[in-house]
Amino acid sequence: MMKKHWNEIQPIDHYTVGTNGILQEYDRKIITFLYQPLIGSVCYSLYMSLWGEVEENRLWSTHSTHYHLMNVLSVNLQEVYEARMKLEGIGLLKAFEKRDNEDRSFLYELQPPLTPQEFFHDGMLNVYLYRKIGRTHYLRLKKFFTDESVDKQQHVNITRSFQDVFTSEQINFLQHDANMDSETKSGEQYMKYGKNGGLPLDDIDFDFQLLLAGLSESMVPRKAFTTNVKETVLKLSYLYGIDPLQMKNIVLSSLDADDTIDIELLRKTARDWYGVQTGDQLPDLTARIETKAPVKSDKPRTKEEELIDYLETTSPKDVLSDISNGGAPSKADLQAVEEVLMSQKLPIGVMNVLVQYVLLKTDMKLTKGYMEKIASHWSRKKVTTASEAMELAKKEHKQYLEWAEGKKENKTNRRRKPTRTEKLPEWFQEGETEKEIDSSLDGYDFEAEKKKLEEELKNFRK
Repeated sequence: MMKKHWNEIQPIDHYTVGTNGILQEYDRKIITFLYQPLIGSVCYSLYMSLWGEVEENRLWSTHSTHYHLMNVLSVNLQEVYEARMKLEGIGLLKAFEKRDNEDRSFLYELQPPLTPQEFFHDGMLNVYLYRKIGRTHYLRLKKFFTDESVDKQQHVNITRSFQDVFTSEQINFLQHDANMDSETKSGEQYMKYGKNGGLPLDDIDFDFQLLLAGLSESMVPRKAFTTNVKETVLKLSYLYGIDPLQMKNIVLSSLDADDTIDIELLRKTARDWYGVQTGDQLPDLTARIETKAPVKSDKPRTKEEELIDYLETTSPKDVLSDISNGGAPSKADLQAVEEVLMSQKLPIGVMNVLVQYVLLKTDMKLTKGYMEKIASHWSRKKVTTASEAMELAKKEHKQYLEWAEGKKENKTNRRRKPTRTEKLPEWFQEGETEKEIDSSLDGYDFEAEKKKLEEELKNFRK
């Protein structure tokens, strides 16, 4: 099941991209035309973006952060994570994790795609592609990746051997360089082309013993179940939902005159069986998205629950854009958010709460120094969720107001200023009444701006 990203990656986590061998331009065409219909545009863009980070004729990139990927792809962290999962599942990416105390980093090794011949004979990917794009375009793609063959049997091989063309002069053995045949230094490797190992399937729950028990040696020789045949049976059982008893008849229908199992016939028989069961509809490729088990309750979700879900799954860039009625955030605001996010290593939900709170406390302006001070406090408190950030903001509200004013409250010597009522977001007001706070802003319609932001917060993701 595809998990939520909460505990898997954070924007501040670093990653380094590598390739399993040198990727070629032809690989780009294979991924574009054969894989993209199955994995979607975001997943395709993620692969190409990661590939672009590896310099030409090199195998590894410099490190970046997932926040960088979110900005490059213009998606939130959940979408980055889901796209990564799809690349892993379809065999185009291997991911490795390293933890160093509280820090975490990743190695992403891009895998070359299957060759066109391997793809069109895979038994699963070709079926999903056919189902996705239809027969006409499928045949067009097949023709695009094939060419006419030449019958070399009608020609005589006249190629010369090495000895026919070259002679070898004797050399002084003492002059032979000892480093000539030595291996590469530690930590180095030769450039080479990689190879895709196929779909990374886990052990499929298929009872081979039950299948064989229904097939006597006289019916199907055991030697007919080669490694390739067994792998095909597993794929077909997963693809079409065929159990061992149903598979028995499919195997029997796939025997040729030599008592061997014809793999192409095995696949065709399985497709025919599935067509009869489902009305001639091929299976579709669907990602497994893990969702939290629904809580059995007669009560509808509260606005605060909806807001928390929004804050935990949306990038700070989109939060700023939503607050501005869809307008693009300024470069200065994005830079301020990024610097605070990276320096304090706040989870995405916590950062979004901070953005909302600071906008309300600083005249709708993202004051970097104020953000850093609160972010540092939340980081020391080890705040990890939007809910925790909201509770701490309520608890420390008076302290944060003093920080916003740039001075400590001194009740005895402080000169009181005119007060005005400030409305806070609904998540802040829970269990509290509206508070009277100091304000010395002149010449600015502060209340209008606050009201505008409040309305935006109430209507998040309706």
